Amino acid sequence: TGFVENEVVQAKDKNADWRPRIVVYGENGETKVYNLPVGVRVVVQHNSDIDAGTVIAKRERATTKTKDITGGLPRVVELFEARRPKDPAVIAEVDGSVDFGEDLRGKRRIIINADAGEPVEYLIAKNKHINVQKGDRVRAGEALTDGSVNPHDILRIEGVNQLAAYLVNEVQEIYRLQGVRINDKHIEVIVRQMLKRVVIVDAGDTDFLVSDSVEKYKVIRENQKVQARGGKPATYEPLLLGITKASLSTESFISAASFQETTKVLTEAAVCGKVDYLRGLKENVIMGRLIPAGSGVAEYANRRITVEGQQEEDKPEIKISQTSLESLAGLL
Repeated sequence: TGFVENEVVQAKDKNADWRPRIVVYGENGETKVYNLPVGVRVVVQHNSDIDAGTVIAKRERATTKTKDITGGLPRVVELFEARRPKDPAVIAEVDGSVDFGEDLRGKRRIIINADAGEPVEYLIAKNKHINVQKGDRVRAGEALTDGSVNPHDILRIEGVNQLAAYLVNEVQEIYRLQGVRINDKHIEVIVRQMLKRVVIVDAGDTDFLVSDSVEKYKVIRENQKVQARGGKPATYEPLLLGITKASLSTESFISAASFQETTKVLTEAAVCGKVDYLRGLKENVIMGRLIPAGSGVAEYANRRITVEGQQEEDKPEIKISQTSLESLAGLL
């Protein structure tokens, strides 16, 4: 057809400091430089005139042939198991502006000049597509390259709330493409269980050890006791666990044994002499007991609700007015 395209290929000498790029000269004398990764095809010719918004290079993307829910389920498993991607995206750790330094050992060097603090450097393979250009502003947590984002990096850089929002949005996106509607609360319950444990950084005056993996509510409760005595509380960092590991690390060995590795869990519980206090839902269902939720909570077991003027004798009761009952009925 006579149509010619230039493609960027990997240099034979990987240590050569070659940087394929396109330089666009504006009418007002302004110049803009676009770095090109390996595998990109340049669709414009040298010295050709272009307008703002013109495509100057294209990159082929691999697509899946099947577009059903089964194609997205491996991604759901990857998210809920908190697996680290094989080729994760590099994400910015600080807010700042992007700059490029000299290549090192065949890799590109990206420098982020932080708004506060020292510059941060990243070494990126030349065959990876870089999403940012020189002078761009980035914020902490923004992907600098293509690829799946490592959820552990999001937790470390942006915190628990941003990680929870990321996991919910990623899972919803997979189901939404198939027209499946799921309320966020179902995914949020799973994410909450994945984030229920923390790692002790400084034990302070508590009985914990550094690097211990402990449920968050235990640390908070212990810190309150220590602070009441005037001691130093423990400091901790959030920990992300996959659903399999989170289920097996629960306090109840009956609940853990009902999920996976039953023999191993029961053997370990017997050797350690563990006691299950049946505080959760699953273990109470397994034992055939009333679950500790709603009317099953011990505090409400012997209480009665009576209307004023119709009190029962010799029974614990909660006095409630007729107006309050009507308001409650309206809510239900």
